Amino acid sequence: MYRKRLFPCSYSFVKEKGSINKPAHMYNLSILQQSSGAFFYKNPSLQVVSLDCRIGDQNCSRASLNSTYACQSNSHCVDFGAGIGGYLCNCSQGYAGNPYIYPGCTDINECDDNPCAPHSHCKNIPGSFSCTCASGYIGDGKLEGSACTLLPLSNNIKIILTGLGTSMGLLLLLLLFFWLLKVFKKRKYKKLKEDLFKHLLLLHQQTGQGTFGKTKLFTAKELEKATDNFNKSRICRRGGQGIVYKGMLSDGTIVAIKKLNKVDENQLEQFINEVVILSQINHKNVVRLLGCCLATKDPLLVYEFLPNGTLFDFIHDPKPEFPLTWNMRLKIATDVVGALAYLHFASSVPIYHRDIKSTNILLDEKYVVKVSDFGISKLVEVDQTHLTTMVKGTFGYLDLEYYQTSQYTEKSDVYSFGVVLLELLTGQRPISKERTEEGRNLVSHFLAYIGANNLDAILDAQVLVAGGKEEVIAVARLARRCLNVRGENAANYERSGYEIGKFSNVSNTSSQ
Repeated sequence: MYRKRLFPCSYSFVKEKGSINKPAHMYNLSILQQSSGAFFYKNPSLQVVSLDCRIGDQNCSRASLNSTYACQSNSHCVDFGAGIGGYLCNCSQGYAGNPYIYPGCTDINECDDNPCAPHSHCKNIPGSFSCTCASGYIGDGKLEGSACTLLPLSNNIKIILTGLGTSMGLLLLLLLFFWLLKVFKKRKYKKLKEDLFKHLLLLHQQTGQGTFGKTKLFTAKELEKATDNFNKSRICRRGGQGIVYKGMLSDGTIVAIKKLNKVDENQLEQFINEVVILSQINHKNVVRLLGCCLATKDPLLVYEFLPNGTLFDFIHDPKPEFPLTWNMRLKIATDVVGALAYLHFASSVPIYHRDIKSTNILLDEKYVVKVSDFGISKLVEVDQTHLTTMVKGTFGYLDLEYYQTSQYTEKSDVYSFGVVLLELLTGQRPISKERTEEGRNLVSHFLAYIGANNLDAILDAQVLVAGGKEEVIAVARLARRCLNVRGENAANYERSGYEIGKFSNVSNTSSQ
């Protein structure tokens, strides 16, 4: 028996081999299409049986409700005939495959044969495709449709002009936005400058002698020339308030010029504060303010230039060719104490510095100390015992009592000085992740060692070698007194300065 598929799922037949004098499996299609019966002999003389294939005995509407429904995805059901039950499954338009086997019929990518007209783009979509004419053409883009025809010149020009108009409108809108933003910033800056002048004028009237005293008002042109237009190669150091540049004035004077990062209310207050305070101070161990400039975008302060940087760098990044000797440490501590004593008791109006730390202690060409950075300093009344303020300062130097009560006293400056003493004694940073968690803060680290009578284990090697044992112990005890949490038990730094100065003088005499 042989079987041949003449066309998809419609008719099949069987025959006896050699029963007809024709090539095997070849029959006229009209013979097979003469009956609508299920199984019958079409022509007994030809010994041919015709089979009509179908599924079940129910039509599509009923069969689709059953769980045995055979048509898979992307196919549709076809009733076998009006008088005969059963159904067939065909792939939906735009799909191909076997509708009886999961997952059913799959999408045909019509774009493979490019059914779209020239100057159009074909895009395949499930069960179909779409054609889109290129820019400058009109139509449905299909070969069998209106295809794509070139737009009339007038329409093209219209489209171009519309696009240009839209683009120009957006550009003008952006330019207007940036212009308004610039105007707004300029007005805001102008108001800040006006406020600055008003503050300085008010202070000038209040002091009677003038806010600036000997402080000079520089022009922007002078300071730009002095710093080569604030060239990056002139940068000395960077701080929280701004950048410090090295400059040379027209008379040859070398100066340090601090350029504030930005002008906001907080910066404005600190700027005015530093000008007012430094204009009233005249002490060899306090940095000298030479002048300021208000005619630039960022206000500028001009100081005397101190070539040997900060005490922090001198301690923690020492130069092998110039070691920090014991005598120098004593001299530096004495100078800092002298500056504090002057600020608290000898100046015309008492001043609390509020940010004593080694980075704010500068060194001149002879390594003489200059206390700097008075941005958050405060003037106090003679009979005033403390200031109640928002806590400000540097972690590691901050007085714990001030941190807990927000009441700043002269003792708070002494506490910070005590931390600087520890840096001079140990050569270690106030806060260091290299120490254990318990000793991360230098104060607690030091107090633990001195409490265990193991002071030598924490001292700097240079101090151990060059410092007299009695002197070192005395300074360490003095540091401990400065770091006392209770203000009334803290060291009297006038006496502290005397004691350190006494050690320094003895050491200098013995070295001579």
